Amino acid sequence: MFDHVKFGVRDYPAARAFYVAALAPLGVKVGSEGEPSYGIELCGEGEPSLCLFQTQQPTAALHIAFSAKSRAQVDAFYRAALAAGARDNGPPGLRPKYHANYYAAFVIDPEGHNIEAVCHRPEA
Repeated sequence: MFDHVKFGVRDYPAARAFYVAALAPLGVKVGSEGEPSYGIELCGEGEPSLCLFQTQQPTAALHIAFSAKSRAQVDAFYRAALAAGARDNGPPGLRPKYHANYYAAFVIDPEGHNIEAVCHRPEA
């Protein structure tokens, strides 16, 4: 459905550093980057991209969920996100209220957004 999603951040250097580090365990890499007002595009393999850019406008809180190929990737995302400055918002684990194999972790990014990595596959 989406080709890319782009949103503004007030602290571009902190947001850039956070997303590059936190999403690396999910196979996300820098696709392109320009001046902070243009921003950065973060890409997975053949998936929609996430773009961030510098803004002085107030930003609304977002909830963004990233697909993980395994529960180990969810765990690695959570550790990397915390190491990159995120706050815990729900450690890795099953969330059976969504469905039996919904394995996710949640963090709050430096801008205050709820960021999730989720794997829908059963344990290997």
